[in-house]
Amino acid sequence: MRISLIAFLTAAVSVSPAAAQDPGQYDREARAILKELVEINTTDSSGSTTKAAEAVAARLKAAGFPDSDVQVLGPNARKGNLVARLRGRGAGKPILLLAHLDVVEARKEDWSPDLDPFAFTERDGYFYGRGTTDDKGQAAVWVANLVRYKQEGFVPARDIVLALTADEEGGDSNGVRWLLENHRGLIDAEYALNEGGGGELRNGKPVANSVQAAEKMYYSVALEVRNPGGHSSLPRKDNAIYRLASGLTKLAAFDFPVELNEITRGFFARMAELESGQVAADLRAAAQPVPDSAAVARLAAESPLYNSMMRSTCVATQLSGGHAENALPQLARAVVNCRLLPGSDPRAVEQTLKKAVADDAIIFTTIWEPVASPASPLRPDLMAAMARHTTELWPGALVLPVMSTGATDGLYLRNAGISTYGVEGVFSDPNDVRAHGRDERIGIKAFYDAREFLYRLVKTLAGAS
Repeated sequence: MRISLIAFLTAAVSVSPAAAQDPGQYDREARAILKELVEINTTDSSGSTTKAAEAVAARLKAAGFPDSDVQVLGPNARKGNLVARLRGRGAGKPILLLAHLDVVEARKEDWSPDLDPFAFTERDGYFYGRGTTDDKGQAAVWVANLVRYKQEGFVPARDIVLALTADEEGGDSNGVRWLLENHRGLIDAEYALNEGGGGELRNGKPVANSVQAAEKMYYSVALEVRNPGGHSSLPRKDNAIYRLASGLTKLAAFDFPVELNEITRGFFARMAELESGQVAADLRAAAQPVPDSAAVARLAAESPLYNSMMRSTCVATQLSGGHAENALPQLARAVVNCRLLPGSDPRAVEQTLKKAVADDAIIFTTIWEPVASPASPLRPDLMAAMARHTTELWPGALVLPVMSTGATDGLYLRNAGISTYGVEGVFSDPNDVRAHGRDERIGIKAFYDAREFLYRLVKTLAGAS
């Protein structure tokens, strides 16, 4: 099932009054779940997603879910995944709600002195803690809404399946992949809703609510130069560090060609409505079947995001070399991380990089093989529901199809034939992204609004027969 993107982008959306927000029992429920999850360490090095999954399972069972519909399972004692099911009338395959329980590493000394990454803190209109935005906030919302559906006696047309998983951020026990390989029947679905979307604030005003329908592929290569080295008092022109540095300088000046798809063309066309002047004109020109080269160049210089949305990218991220200050280096090494457009051939990308570097002395070795992540078709029911409920809660905000420049667990589902869409409804300032970083936080109002938005969205999607 596909939607005409042009028709969607040009359709008028009726505006209705914003729904009043009730900071009542369901907000309190979501807050309590988020607090509990943040204060359970789920890092790969020392934490346990099993503890978090068991905490959620206890809440769902207390809300009336039968034991048979709430399971915690995984490959080992620390890497448990939660799978729960709200049973419907069997009028179609389930909808899968996905979020990950694991978080990136965090040290207290790296955060502000009065904050602890694993202590939930409410202050100045924000909830602070590791995972508040990536991705325990969404996990808490899914759980709170599932409890609400149960308590309200809502019986959807199709089953709603919730999966809260391990090792999205890294580790050897990725929960989505493990469930697909070992218990696919538990999470098999017509499509999934996942992280990767989100809302954009400009000067505090909600302007865009995103649907992530595609994502780039993660690919890393090592570039190495080796030679016999020697005494530092006898310099040589083939110094390994200089040879590598010369190659990296050429790489820095290289750009992959522009390649747009249905998702990114739609993104640029709608973004033009939020911009003005030359930027708006360039966005419209970039969205054309043959993008204007001058517009593309200006957009690439204007924004790293716009540049990355238009092409594959490769960038040096790590550098090492030499073994002593008084010796010529025998080895110089750089790691180059690439984010490839869907459908890219990694071998062709590697050959392109070799041509850009133009030095046979630089040896390429793949250190992270990409996993293909085909784009998901834009569904009419999803896009219509997104537009309807976005307008209810944030009048005037656009709905944008986007391609993530990063990666999510959606790639495993898409490769398994389950279309996946990043839908969060959390509005934030794109210039203040703290996921994976210092003092991670989520706006309290943004969190509660997202809970209500996703409650309505999933009820609409699952309720239709």
